[in-house]
Amino acid sequence: MATLAVMALVLGATACGSSSSNGSAAGTSTTGSRSSTSSTSGAGAPSTLADGLPVPAHVVVVIEENHAAGQIIGSVSAPYMNALAQSGADFTQSFDITHPSQPNYLALFSGSTHGVTDDSCPAPGSPYAEPNLAAGLVAAGKTFTGYSEDLPSAGSTTCNAGDYARKHNPWVDFSNMPASANQPFTAFRSTSYAQLPTVSFVVPNLQHDMHDGTVLQADEWLKQYIGGYVDWAQDHDSLLVLTWDEDDETAVNRIPTLFVGPMVKAGSYATHITHYDVLRTIEEMYGVTPTGQAASATPITGVWR
Repeated sequence: MATLAVMALVLGATACGSSSSNGSAAGTSTTGSRSSTSSTSGAGAPSTLADGLPVPAHVVVVIEENHAAGQIIGSVSAPYMNALAQSGADFTQSFDITHPSQPNYLALFSGSTHGVTDDSCPAPGSPYAEPNLAAGLVAAGKTFTGYSEDLPSAGSTTCNAGDYARKHNPWVDFSNMPASANQPFTAFRSTSYAQLPTVSFVVPNLQHDMHDGTVLQADEWLKQYIGGYVDWAQDHDSLLVLTWDEDDETAVNRIPTLFVGPMVKAGSYATHITHYDVLRTIEEMYGVTPTGQAASATPITGVWR
């Protein structure tokens, strides 16, 4: 990566650890160089690209584990997640790419599984130098940080630590970004929402992402630690993407995916989407050159206000 690009990402990640308490400041929308129109009806009014996609001030992507849509949507063990589904866009035909976990995380982050077919650590063939969402955001003048619960320290490349598993942390497998983009979840919690990077990926630990823990545990964790951002986002032009890496190891591979924010029209949507479509949508929002299989995927439209 070029020196300026690296510096931009370092600055974005550094800013994430030096702000005041969450929700204490207003966010600002970033539109980059792409053509857009902006409403002036209030602080929460989203900016919109000419092609109909919004330009959120911030996007937070939370990735859960190993559950099919039917195990979450309508489940009494997931009241908060179902409240999000009711208030946002619930994609009823959302699918993962493959099994097991690791290649799905790589696909969502970079548009490719990189030939990975297992959860071995480090990922076979890594570190990769190919394009990915984070490098593309930096090239577009934006910022990215990945936050993993129980990551022992910023920049750590360890395979396992307590309930942290590197197989769920795809950005650590790439050489074209600084170690400062790889942060423990404590850095997210100590950052003002307004000072978050343009795009954040949040990965709960194995107990809180449903891998080892229960659906109820994951639901309560999400409400406790992400609920504040969801509330703040409604007045600050920001978006939550909640998705799952894969279903419960079936051939169907249908997973829950939810978009929640002031720019989203609430409802159930039967559009067929995969991790590549979600990635392409985020890339299009910020003028990022589509990466890997996302180049042939379709940006998600029809769900925006």
